[in-house]
Amino acid sequence: MHRSWWMENGPGCTVTSVTPAPDWAPEDHRYITVSGCFLEYQYIEVAHSSLQIFLALAGFIYACYVVKCITEEEDSFDFIGGFDSYGYQGPQKTSHLQLQPMYMQQKIY
Repeated sequence: MHRSWWMENGPGCTVTSVTPAPDWAPEDHRYITVSGCFLEYQYIEVAHSSLQIFLALAGFIYACYVVKCITEEEDSFDFIGGFDSYGYQGPQKTSHLQLQPMYMQQKIY
């Protein structure tokens, strides 16, 4: 009663319908025989599952690497003249116009 896609569609497999179906077979299933397969479907299923596990593991490791690279970039960012310990200061603006505080009188009515 086990149904596997690889059992019917494996490499080299030929599927033959058995008619009439036995009395014990469910009516909504077809009763078949499979012959001539290069590999048994169990081995193909194991290889298929192993490949999926390997790809998932490789994807997880790559995702961890990307997250590590992104967080390292954020930690290494430094504002110009900001939090560094050697006291770098950017070039000073040379302008003849200096900002002065402006005092305004408030009128009370």
